[in-house]
Amino acid sequence: MRSTIRTALVIGGGIGGPVAAIALHQAGIEATVYEAYDSRADGVGGGLGLAPNGLGALDVIGVGDLVRAIGTPTTHIVLQSWNGKRLGEFGSPPGVESSQFVWRADLYRVLYDEAARRGVRTVHGKRLVSAEESDDGVTAHFADGTTATADVLIGADGIRSTVRSLIDSDAPQPNYGGLVSFGAPVRNTGLPPTGGKMYMMFGKRAFLGYQVHEDSSGVWFVNLPHPEPMTVAEAGRTGAEEWLRVLAGSFTGDRVPAADLLLKTDPADLLIAGPMENMPRVPAWSRGRMVLIGDAAHAASSSSGQGASLAMESAVQLARCLRDLPHEEAFAAYEDLRRPRVERIIKEANRTNSNKAAGPVGRVLRDLLLPLVMKLNKPEKSAWQAGYRIDWDAPVTAVPHPDGAAA
Repeated sequence: MRSTIRTALVIGGGIGGPVAAIALHQAGIEATVYEAYDSRADGVGGGLGLAPNGLGALDVIGVGDLVRAIGTPTTHIVLQSWNGKRLGEFGSPPGVESSQFVWRADLYRVLYDEAARRGVRTVHGKRLVSAEESDDGVTAHFADGTTATADVLIGADGIRSTVRSLIDSDAPQPNYGGLVSFGAPVRNTGLPPTGGKMYMMFGKRAFLGYQVHEDSSGVWFVNLPHPEPMTVAEAGRTGAEEWLRVLAGSFTGDRVPAADLLLKTDPADLLIAGPMENMPRVPAWSRGRMVLIGDAAHAASSSSGQGASLAMESAVQLARCLRDLPHEEAFAAYEDLRRPRVERIIKEANRTNSNKAAGPVGRVLRDLLLPLVMKLNKPEKSAWQAGYRIDWDAPVTAVPHPDGAAA
């Protein structure tokens, strides 16, 4: 059975939304992106890592090299304890390219501009409030009183997705991971280059990650345990200079370069990323003509290093499915392709978060066991994650029901 999908509404213009729209355009489906904010998000957001599998998904739609041009390769991750003890090192599996560190604002700009160049329209100031389905389409209703209609509606509207609640009014809400995140670029760290490696250090009271480039510029991030979730707005009321003081104090007595990095940080450059969150298992990814991608369906903690990459994979895979199948069959095939993979990655990331917020006894056990675990975890064992590739040209077939009938 061939697809009858010709048009799509993409709700959310962050990262997953533009990727979905570009992939749908490549599949011959006209997609329009509807963004709640009144203007572009230029200059907004911190840094993120794009894993090789995320770059591979972008390659499928011809965007990979545009993103590599704004990124910095991260060849390895080096893990250390608060006392300087080396706990392990890992990189991409053999034959798989390195991850890329990118600033979210730069990634947003590249994707937004490329979507526009390909004829994808993005409409701002459109906050979704409801959706109404019919036999031949779905109509989105926005807060400003306007509407838009298409064959399908795709929720790329993040971890607090409105579309998710429209699909399932009992859908779960995100869980707080016990950590609040901060980061900043540093123009002159005064530290030696890390040779393309990102150092991640388990301090006694906080977690530090940093990378120094050849010109002595660099980037750092800190995950600070906090008993209650704190929104970006709430954290912002404390003030950047005070936060830099608090963060520096969190590493007192640790043999990590946090003091140097924080001292060299311009308070104007401090980025408050807010609470680290993850989603419980979302039971329903689709209903009728509506479907979820990215954090709306499978929000992985930033500890996974996979959040943006998984959103990109899902966007491209959904476009393939809608290209080849009617919407109900397409949504079933899409979920069958994606759910096992993303839930496995989320589960592993949740274990990492617990290590970051470990207490005194947990730190001792972690530092004893992690080197052994790292020795056993050979790089090739992570090929299922980093080496994942999408075969765009392969036709998508309907997922059979257990009774043998087509989905």
